[in-house]
Amino acid sequence: MTPNAKLLWLVRKIKNRGRTLKEIQEAYEEDFQDKLPRRTFWSWKENIGDVFGIDIDFVRKGRECIYYISTDLDDFQNWILNSMSVNNELLENKSIRNRIMLENVPSSQKYLSLILKAMRESKVLEVVHKSFWNNGEEKTFHLEPYCVKMFRQRWYVVGKNDYGKPGDNIRIYGLDRIGGLSLTDQRFTYPDSFNPEKYFDGCIGVCFDGEVTNVTLKVDVNQANYLRSLPLHPSQKEKEQHDGYSIFTLRVRPSFDFVQELLHNRDTIEVLEPKALRDELAQIAKNIWEKNR
Repeated sequence: MTPNAKLLWLVRKIKNRGRTLKEIQEAYEEDFQDKLPRRTFWSWKENIGDVFGIDIDFVRKGRECIYYISTDLDDFQNWILNSMSVNNELLENKSIRNRIMLENVPSSQKYLSLILKAMRESKVLEVVHKSFWNNGEEKTFHLEPYCVKMFRQRWYVVGKNDYGKPGDNIRIYGLDRIGGLSLTDQRFTYPDSFNPEKYFDGCIGVCFDGEVTNVTLKVDVNQANYLRSLPLHPSQKEKEQHDGYSIFTLRVRPSFDFVQELLHNRDTIEVLEPKALRDELAQIAKNIWEKNR
């Protein structure tokens, strides 16, 4: 068991409810058939703050202390904890790896580390980018990397290039379309005005087609279960439940990526509003019919 795996074990044990040191020690002995000394617990407690940025505090209850996580975990911390949990489970079950089917994320293997380094050090990148459009045109430019985002097994970097028009040179680039990447000595200042969450407001994926609008969906009863367990967007709300269907609302951009998500659900979803999105899906269905009849 790696050191970080032990820290992760402790976080998971007290994430949902506080525990006394005795309860933590008993749980450790049950899980690992070993003792957890008080000094080791205190060392782990401090390391969790350094590694994960998570604070463990305590409240007194009688003669005992109840330890709990006092940090409000953000999406990044939850993602890291969940990812590390899965990774540790996989490592501990490598004897049955031929029975564990995974999906590859190829774009993370070559350039993600260098982009994150450039973001940390506020350094400009020289990028060789090959578009999937424009006959595969290749372009070399400098990029100030602002943030990265993952969508459908692809990593994307958002940043300011040095060839766009003023005010229109913040773009999104897929890492799997990068043919070359190098770190320059040139530095940049991350703008206070840029906020990744606001930048992607209403977006499903990385496309920005259209303005943020209210969308109403009628979803078949069985498919509604999938949308409840994995919402299309954080703004998703279930407004009505009926015997054969449910009504969901979202506030999103009716972009290419969003349309792709709707098509992924085949004929289990009907767009009620807005009419323009409903008409677009109807036209796509017509085109599919014409090509495949």
